[in-house]
Amino acid sequence: MVERYPTAIPPRALDYTGAIMPQLMPDEAELTAGLRIVPGRTYGFFTDTSLCIGCKACEVACKEWNALPAANLGLTGESYDNTAALSATTWRHVAFVEQISAGGARVTAMQPYQSNWLMMSDVCKHCERAGCLEACPTGSLFRTEFGTVVVQQDICNGCGYCVPACPFGVITTSEVDGKAHKCTLCYDRMKGGLEPACAKACPTDSIQFGELGELQGRAERRLATLHERGVANASLYGAPGTPGTTGGIGPLHAFFLLLDRPERYGLPVAPTLPSRRVRPAILAGLATMAGIALAAAATFMGEKK
Repeated sequence: MVERYPTAIPPRALDYTGAIMPQLMPDEAELTAGLRIVPGRTYGFFTDTSLCIGCKACEVACKEWNALPAANLGLTGESYDNTAALSATTWRHVAFVEQISAGGARVTAMQPYQSNWLMMSDVCKHCERAGCLEACPTGSLFRTEFGTVVVQQDICNGCGYCVPACPFGVITTSEVDGKAHKCTLCYDRMKGGLEPACAKACPTDSIQFGELGELQGRAERRLATLHERGVANASLYGAPGTPGTTGGIGPLHAFFLLLDRPERYGLPVAPTLPSRRVRPAILAGLATMAGIALAAAATFMGEKK
């Protein structure tokens, strides 16, 4: 059985006299996700790709709630993947990775002429240390009271520094307004006590929303269950101590359970913050300049002789 959200409503609180306070009307998130969204706590997504059926309900829900236009209405030639990638107008992207055994090149248990699908609903990772946030010169990108990373378009000046600063290639600038856009983890819904639209719409609980620590524990238990069932290739990506958390990035607030190597899903195995590369690059540049200066001096002295 897949581990589901708890359904029990938290018990009624006691006031300072010890008397039971009146039961408050539960937030919608308590009914749909089993938790009350409280500012100051850290929330995120756990995406279990073993449960994804590629229905794209998350994509549709995201576009409907955030009023994002449709994109790539033509054929991409990439299987059933019509949106192709995350973009300024696609904040959830369901990747279809079709693996076909050709001449025994891949060691799989597939039958002849049968295909094997890997599906993953990709999204902004809302990193513990976000490269886009570090690179933003205007403060347009900020960390919310829920531990997520959001872009304020009214402050964004369209400089684009955040785009190459993202190790996962998530954030992009719009061709319409020239400003940066990406998933907000439904910041406006969370402020109103609502579960993010994509997680609420997911029919298989492939996308699970909750407090980050609880999600990480749930992911570890799910991984152990799959290993017991013989799914040896299953692994976590973005949870503490797993691929995706390297190079100073830290745990991802939107992390994944994968059924193959990260690169098969287009995820970097060892991402790193661009700021980690600044010092080595400066030192390399200084070394190059020193080498050129020494070579020039040696040439000048040789000609002088």
